[in-house]
Amino acid sequence: MTAERLFSTFNLVALAAWLPLVFLPRARWATTILPVVVPCLFAVAYVVLVVMTLPWDEGGFSSLAGVKALFENPWALLAGWVHYLAFDLFIGGWEVRDAQQRGIPHLLVVPALVLTFLFGPAGLVLYLTIRWFASEKVAPASPASTGAAR
Repeated sequence: MTAERLFSTFNLVALAAWLPLVFLPRARWATTILPVVVPCLFAVAYVVLVVMTLPWDEGGFSSLAGVKALFENPWALLAGWVHYLAFDLFIGGWEVRDAQQRGIPHLLVVPALVLTFLFGPAGLVLYLTIRWFASEKVAPASPASTGAAR
């Protein structure tokens, strides 16, 4: 199998995991299983790809030129892409779960999910901004408000 073919396969798997986050946010499997299991599978693929490309004859992480040289290898480039897919999906799952816990309407979260899918950190910043402005401020229940005896 070629790096290009795996790239397409990983992208389809990622998209298949993102769609339920957007369209089925109340399904437990869509928010707790997919955005954890799929990134873990991507992590395994990432490790395999990194091991396949070691040792690096050229390139490295100490300079931009080194990173460019490293990613001239299509398998190393694919490993980098899978890295993004894994972390972005994991963050998208966290965004949905966190919003539900805070009572943030899902429609407010959808733009952040789309941005997280496309541009990772920009989507996280948008979600954190939404969270800041829209999160319900719920005070811990006091005994008086719950009707508990003193």
